[in-house]
Amino acid sequence: MIRLLIFIFLLYFLYRLLRRLLTAGPNRRQEQETGLVDEMVQDPVCKTYIPVRDAERKVIHGRTYFFCGKTCADKFEADKFEKEESV
Repeated sequence: MIRLLIFIFLLYFLYRLLRRLLTAGPNRRQEQETGLVDEMVQDPVCKTYIPVRDAERKVIHGRTYFFCGKTCADKFEADKFEKEESV
């Protein structure tokens, strides 16, 4: 009877080990590629927060700005040039 219990326990342990190895492999690779936590940045025009990987990036005068979309990026760039021209 004890042998049967030990055998069942070993089978269960092997099942759990194989399951962990087979399911964790692809997930770990994906986590390493994308990162567990994505940094959030604030759009300077509409003040919404977006993940860096989804943000529209624009370099203006050597500084990188992050925007929620092309509309906000274009508006910011236009406002920035208007302010510089008026000065």
